[in-house]
Amino acid sequence: MSRFVDEVDITVRSGMGGPGAVSFRREKYVPKGGPDGGNGGKGGDVVIRVRRDLKTLYHLKLRNRIRARNGMPGRGRNQHGADGEDTIIHVPPGTVVIDAASHKILADLTQSDDSYVAVRGGRGGKGNAWFASATNQAPRYAQKGEEGEERLLSLQIKVIADIGLVGLPNAGKSTLLSVLTNARPKIASYPFTTLFPNLGVMRYHDEREYIIADIPGLIEGASRGLGLGIRFLKHIERTRVLLFLLDLADGGYEAAYRTLVQELQDYSVSLTGKPRLIVGTKRDMVEETNIDEFCSSRIEGKKLAVSSIARSGIDELQEEIVQLMEVGNAH
Repeated sequence: MSRFVDEVDITVRSGMGGPGAVSFRREKYVPKGGPDGGNGGKGGDVVIRVRRDLKTLYHLKLRNRIRARNGMPGRGRNQHGADGEDTIIHVPPGTVVIDAASHKILADLTQSDDSYVAVRGGRGGKGNAWFASATNQAPRYAQKGEEGEERLLSLQIKVIADIGLVGLPNAGKSTLLSVLTNARPKIASYPFTTLFPNLGVMRYHDEREYIIADIPGLIEGASRGLGLGIRFLKHIERTRVLLFLLDLADGGYEAAYRTLVQELQDYSVSLTGKPRLIVGTKRDMVEETNIDEFCSSRIEGKKLAVSSIARSGIDELQEEIVQLMEVGNAH
C-alpha cells in the first residue's frame, strides 16, 4: 500500500523550441529554387492537473525532476517540426502549488480536472522561408528555438472535507469516524495511531452526504512543530465545521480543550471562527454524574457525550452535525 505523502518538492522544466531549418528548393529545371526551410515546433508545457482518484503525492516522491519534450526541428519543403508533447503531472484534489523560491501560491487545485500550466514550452525557431522578402530572396539563416523554463515547485495537499475531527491523541477520533462513516482507519490504544488524515462519508437519511476528516492527534506545542507538528494542521483549514473530541474517561477534558483551542489559534486565527461542536467521547467508561459535569462545564458551546463502542448518542450527533453544516454553509 502506498504511503501517504502530502508534501513534495519537484523541479519542472518545459521543452525547448525546435530550431528552424535552412533549406532551398532543389527541383529539376529550377536551378535557383527559393528558400523552403520550415519552422521548428513549440516545446512541450508541464501541466499540473487534478485527478479525482488520487489521495496522495507518493507517486511524485522519487520523481523530483520532471520535464516536457522538446519541439522538433523544421525541415525542407516548408515542413514544420512537430510540437513537443506536454507532460501532465496528476495530483489529488486539494493540492496547492507553491513557488519554492518566493513562497507565492501559484494555484489552488480543488475541483476535478482543475489544471495549472507550471512552465510553458519555448517557441520554435523560424525557418529561412519565413525571412524571405523582395530584398532578401535567399536568406541563409534561421532562428534557434527558445529555451524552456525551469522552476522549483512545492506541492502540498490540504485535505478537502466538510467536517474535521480534532482532539488529543487517543481521544477516539478514528473510532468515531468508523462509526459515523464508511471509513476503516487504523485503531489502537496508543498515541499517534493516525499518522495521516483519514476521510469518510457520512450519509444522513439517504438525503445528504458529508465528508469527515480524522486529523492526526494534536499535542501542546503542535503549532510550533512538536509531536506531529503543523504538518497536519493545514488539513483543517478547508473544513467548514470542527468537532472537538474530548476523552471523558481522562478527567482533564477542560485542559485538553484549552490546549486544542490554543494550538488552532496559534496556527491560524481563522480556525477559531469555524462552527464547532464539543463532543465528549467514551461515555460508556464513566458514570452518569461525570457526563452531567461535562455538559455543565465551563467549556463554551454545545456539548454532547457519545460512545462509539456502545453507539450511544450517535444519532443525536449526526443531527447536530447536519445543523452545524447549515451554519457552516451560511458562512
